[in-house]
Amino acid sequence: MLDRRRFLAGLGATAIAACVSSRLRAAASIKPDDASALLVIDVQNCFLPGGSLAVKDGEQVVAVINKIARGFANVVMTQDWHTAGHISFASVHPGKKPFETIDLPYGKQVLWPDHCVQGSDGAALSKDLSIPQAGLIIRKGFHKDVDSYSAFTEADGKTTTGLAAYLKARGVKRLFVAGLATDFCVAWTALDARKAGFETYVVEDACRGIDTQGSLAKAWADMAKAGVKRIQSADIAV
Repeated sequence: MLDRRRFLAGLGATAIAACVSSRLRAAASIKPDDASALLVIDVQNCFLPGGSLAVKDGEQVVAVINKIARGFANVVMTQDWHTAGHISFASVHPGKKPFETIDLPYGKQVLWPDHCVQGSDGAALSKDLSIPQAGLIIRKGFHKDVDSYSAFTEADGKTTTGLAAYLKARGVKRLFVAGLATDFCVAWTALDARKAGFETYVVEDACRGIDTQGSLAKAWADMAKAGVKRIQSADIAV
């Protein structure tokens, strides 16, 4: 009898512990509110399988983004929107190959395969995205002589897109960033979000990186230093 009582008591303790643990996890979930916005970065055909600058496993972010987007009233999407012959294209620089680096007036520039040319199918957003409530699409990189990774500021560090003012006019204070690619447009966006004074989260499993010459590890280190919080989609209550 004693053994049975101990066994039942043990079951009770286990159940209580499981319940408490579940409550703690629930309490730790982040619930988007009217002061929160989701930034969906460059989920475009060129960065998906078959694209000219495909990010490995990039298609896997779409379902995750669609799921978390349901929890946000405020959603902004971005598109790379380059001119033909853009300065960031390796094809414009004789003797240079994609992923080599050159110096431009605004700093170091990674050279890319031609991608996301204005009006092309490659520049289109993935047809599998399902975010009907998205209120704004920011197009970036349309100035021929300067690249633009961040949704906030071009690579010259001074030409703005107007996104910060748009978000602040709507009372947004907390940003969640997802999309492609982690180590470039996502990271630059998150870093500029912090500079603009927003509380900033990057949803790791809703992003994929390129990782050229250690760029992914550096991006995470830079974001951590800037106070960007690294979370998973499961951390967001939708």
